[in-house]
Amino acid sequence: MDRLFTAFATRIASIVGQPAMFVTAVFVVVVWAACGPIFAFSDTWQLVINTSTTIVTFLMVFVIQNSQNRDGAAMQAKLDELLRAVEKARGQFIGIEHLTDAQIGQIRAALERESGGHCEPGKAGTTHETVDRLLRRF
Repeated sequence: MDRLFTAFATRIASIVGQPAMFVTAVFVVVVWAACGPIFAFSDTWQLVINTSTTIVTFLMVFVIQNSQNRDGAAMQAKLDELLRAVEKARGQFIGIEHLTDAQIGQIRAALERESGGHCEPGKAGTTHETVDRLLRRF
Protein backbone atom coordinates (compact mmCIF):
# COMPACT_ATOMS: atom_id res chain seq x y z
CA MET A 1 0.00 0.00 0.00
CA ASP A 2 2.83 2.39 0.90
CA ARG A 3 4.63 1.88 -2.41
CA LEU A 4 1.39 2.19 -4.36
CA PHE A 5 0.46 5.47 -2.66
CA THR A 6 4.00 6.80 -3.04
CA ALA A 7 3.97 6.05 -6.76
CA PHE A 8 0.48 7.56 -7.09
CA ALA A 9 1.38 10.69 -5.10
CA THR A 10 4.60 11.18 -7.05
CA ARG A 11 2.80 10.90 -10.36
CA ILE A 12 -0.07 13.20 -9.35
CA ALA A 13 2.31 15.80 -7.87
CA SER A 14 4.31 15.72 -11.10
CA ILE A 15 1.21 16.19 -13.24
CA VAL A 16 -0.47 18.94 -11.22
CA GLY A 17 2.80 20.84 -10.86
CA GLN A 18 2.94 21.52 -14.59
CA PRO A 19 1.98 24.87 -16.15
CA ALA A 20 -0.53 23.08 -18.40
CA MET A 21 -2.48 21.96 -15.33
CA PHE A 22 -2.64 25.53 -14.05
CA VAL A 23 -3.95 26.67 -17.43
CA THR A 24 -6.50 23.84 -17.32
CA ALA A 25 -7.67 24.93 -13.87
CA VAL A 26 -8.02 28.54 -15.04
CA PHE A 27 -9.96 27.31 -18.09
CA VAL A 28 -12.36 25.33 -15.87
CA VAL A 29 -12.99 28.41 -13.72
CA VAL A 30 -13.55 30.60 -16.80
CA VAL A 31 -16.02 28.07 -18.26
CA TRP A 32 -17.79 27.86 -14.90
CA ALA A 33 -18.00 31.66 -14.69
CA ALA A 34 -19.25 31.91 -18.27
CA CYS A 35 -22.04 29.46 -17.41
CA GLY A 36 -23.24 31.76 -14.64
CA PRO A 37 -25.75 33.66 -16.77
CA ILE A 38 -27.04 30.41 -18.29
CA PHE A 39 -27.86 29.06 -14.82
CA ALA A 40 -28.94 32.50 -13.50
CA PHE A 41 -26.08 32.45 -11.00
CA SER A 42 -28.08 29.93 -8.97
CA ASP A 43 -27.11 28.29 -5.72
CA THR A 44 -26.54 25.04 -7.62
CA TRP A 45 -24.19 26.81 -10.04
CA GLN A 46 -22.17 28.11 -7.08
CA LEU A 47 -22.30 24.76 -5.32
CA VAL A 48 -20.67 23.05 -8.31
CA ILE A 49 -17.45 25.08 -8.09
CA ASN A 50 -17.42 25.14 -4.29
CA THR A 51 -17.81 21.38 -3.98
CA SER A 52 -15.34 20.65 -6.78
CA THR A 53 -12.61 22.87 -5.40
CA THR A 54 -13.14 21.60 -1.85
CA ILE A 55 -12.79 17.97 -2.92
CA VAL A 56 -9.72 18.65 -5.07
CA THR A 57 -8.09 20.72 -2.31
CA PHE A 58 -8.82 18.07 0.32
CA LEU A 59 -7.26 15.30 -1.75
CA MET A 60 -4.28 17.38 -2.87
CA VAL A 61 -3.34 18.11 0.74
CA PHE A 62 -2.45 14.43 1.20
CA VAL A 63 -0.54 14.22 -2.08
CA ILE A 64 1.46 17.38 -1.36
CA GLN A 65 2.16 16.37 2.25
CA ASN A 66 3.41 12.96 1.10
CA SER A 67 5.72 14.57 -1.44
CA GLN A 68 7.06 17.06 1.11
CA ASN A 69 7.59 14.35 3.73
CA ARG A 70 9.59 12.24 1.27
CA ASP A 71 11.61 15.24 0.05
CA GLY A 72 12.37 16.30 3.62
CA ALA A 73 13.38 12.79 4.67
CA ALA A 74 15.62 12.40 1.61
CA MET A 75 17.24 15.79 2.28
CA GLN A 76 17.88 14.82 5.92
CA ALA A 77 19.44 11.53 4.85
CA LYS A 78 21.74 13.36 2.43
CA LEU A 79 22.75 15.91 5.04
CA ASP A 80 23.34 13.14 7.59
CA GLU A 81 25.59 11.39 5.09
CA LEU A 82 27.56 14.59 4.56
CA LEU A 83 27.95 15.02 8.31
CA ARG A 84 29.13 11.43 8.57
CA ALA A 85 31.54 11.67 5.65
CA VAL A 86 33.16 15.05 6.35
CA GLU A 87 35.98 14.57 8.82
CA LYS A 88 35.62 17.89 10.67
CA ALA A 89 31.81 17.76 10.82
CA ARG A 90 30.20 17.08 14.18
CA GLY A 91 28.34 13.79 14.01
CA GLN A 92 26.12 14.68 16.95
CA PHE A 93 24.09 16.85 14.56
CA ILE A 94 22.83 13.74 12.79
CA GLY A 95 19.15 13.31 13.63
CA ILE A 96 18.55 16.69 15.28
CA GLU A 97 15.43 17.09 13.14
CA HIS A 98 13.72 14.88 15.75
CA LEU A 99 14.28 17.44 18.52
CA THR A 100 11.69 19.98 19.63
CA ASP A 101 11.52 23.43 18.08
CA ALA A 102 12.88 24.92 21.30
CA GLN A 103 15.87 22.56 21.34
CA ILE A 104 16.65 23.29 17.68
CA GLY A 105 16.37 27.01 18.43
CA GLN A 106 18.91 26.64 21.24
CA ILE A 107 21.30 24.80 18.92
CA ARG A 108 20.93 27.47 16.23
CA ALA A 109 21.57 30.24 18.74
CA ALA A 110 24.67 28.45 20.05
CA LEU A 111 25.96 27.95 16.50
CA GLU A 112 25.41 31.62 15.69
CA ARG A 113 27.32 32.66 18.80
CA GLU A 114 30.08 30.18 18.01
CA SER A 115 30.42 31.44 14.45
CA GLY A 116 30.56 35.07 15.48
CA GLY A 117 27.24 35.73 13.83
CA HIS A 118 25.41 36.68 17.01
CA CYS A 119 23.65 39.91 16.13
CA GLU A 120 24.29 42.46 18.83
CA PRO A 121 24.08 46.17 18.04
CA GLY A 122 27.49 47.64 17.35
CA LYS A 123 29.28 44.31 17.17
CA ALA A 124 31.53 44.08 14.13
CA GLY A 125 31.28 41.16 11.76
CA THR A 126 27.75 40.10 12.59
CA THR A 127 25.74 38.00 10.19
CA HIS A 128 23.51 40.96 9.33
CA GLU A 129 26.50 43.14 8.49
CA THR A 130 27.96 40.41 6.30
CA VAL A 131 24.67 40.03 4.47
CA ASP A 132 24.35 43.81 4.11
CA ARG A 133 27.83 43.99 2.54
CA LEU A 134 26.94 41.18 0.18
CA LEU A 135 23.70 42.85 -0.87
CA ARG A 136 25.45 46.19 -1.51
CA ARG A 137 27.56 44.45 -4.16
CA PHE A 138 24.49 43.94 -6.35
